[in-house]
Amino acid sequence: MQSIDTYRTALLKRLGELDSRLHKIEAELDEPHSKDWDDAAIETEGDQVLEHLGQSGQDEIARIRAALQRIRDGGYGECVRCGERISAERLNVLPETPFCKDCAAAI
Repeated sequence: MQSIDTYRTALLKRLGELDSRLHKIEAELDEPHSKDWDDAAIETEGDQVLEHLGQSGQDEIARIRAALQRIRDGGYGECVRCGERISAERLNVLPETPFCKDCAAAI
C-alpha cells in the first residue's frame, strides 16, 4: 500500500486538474450564443454536454474533498460502510473511494 502522503498528493493533484477544467467549462458556457437557429441548436447541445461534464467534475470534487477529510480524521483507507480496510489495489485506482469492493458492489 502506498503511503497516505502519496494518496494525499494524488488527490490534491486531481483536485487542481478538476478545478482548472471546471473554470474552462464555466468560461465556455458564459460565451454568447449565435443568433442563427441552426448554430444556436448545436451550441445548446454543446452546452448540455458541458453542463454534464461540469456536474460530473463537481461530484468528483466532492468525493475527493471527502477523502481528504478522511485523511485528516485518520480514517482514510477504511470502508465507511463496513469499517474494513479498502484494498491497496482499489485505492491505487480510485483513491477517493469511501467503500471497499464488496460494499461498492452492494450499493
